[in-house]
Amino acid sequence: MSRFSNTVIGLLNLFTLLASIPIIGGALWIERNSATCESFLQTPLLVIGFIILIVSLVGFIGACFHLAWALWLYLVAMLLLIAALLGFTIFGFIVTGAGGGEGVSGRLYNEYHLEDYSPWLRKKVENPKYWLTIRSCILGSKTCGDIVMWSPVDYLTKDMSPIQSGCCKPPSVCNYEMGMMAQDLDCYKWNNDPSMLCYECDSCKAGVLEDVRRDWRKLSVLNVIMTLLLIGIYCIGCCAFRNTQRAESDHPYGENRMSKVLPRWDFYWWRWWHERRHQLY
Repeated sequence: MSRFSNTVIGLLNLFTLLASIPIIGGALWIERNSATCESFLQTPLLVIGFIILIVSLVGFIGACFHLAWALWLYLVAMLLLIAALLGFTIFGFIVTGAGGGEGVSGRLYNEYHLEDYSPWLRKKVENPKYWLTIRSCILGSKTCGDIVMWSPVDYLTKDMSPIQSGCCKPPSVCNYEMGMMAQDLDCYKWNNDPSMLCYECDSCKAGVLEDVRRDWRKLSVLNVIMTLLLIGIYCIGCCAFRNTQRAESDHPYGENRMSKVLPRWDFYWWRWWHERRHQLY
């Protein structure tokens, strides 16, 4: 039973170690593939992934060296991790529930509006310091490099990413032949300068949030799978830990645990008397 328990705990640590890899990889994928350098998704995932990695090592040490306290710490940490990952996943579904683009008549791309997104996400991009960092990342990624060279036909036949739609062109409702007539405020923020374009437009911020929303949705699916996997591993780990405790105790499971009772005070006298009688007769 002890060997079986150690094997199970070893497999559990292997599974949790493997489970941390896609979480860390997903966080690094955001940084590598994002044109906006958003970090409010990357940082929590990196923290959770590395904590899972450390917890797996603690469980491995406890299984190899038969340290009950290490295994107990492993299970407690696993429970906290499951709660944290579950909370992060639920929060992700809540803040990304709103949003999405609106189709433009005669165009393949959508346009995005800042007021459609959750207040928590809007607060992030409305912070001037935070937006300056995102704006620099968009400029460095050269996301708008191809869009500025498009012909009118290209705008009718080609699709755009959310960031390209919001940051690289003025909103489709803008009509610059109308002079000073009232229009969307983003229409007045547009500038033909490649370093300006519509980077200060609300539509650009909305495009960034749509990009974040799509990434977060993909990662939320991964988080659900990882949470279910960790819950299953935790349940099996509790059984294995209980078996290990039984195997390491002085009275293994299934053995009679009744202690021996000392004879009564007159037992030895009674036995001596009967032995003497047999000798005499």
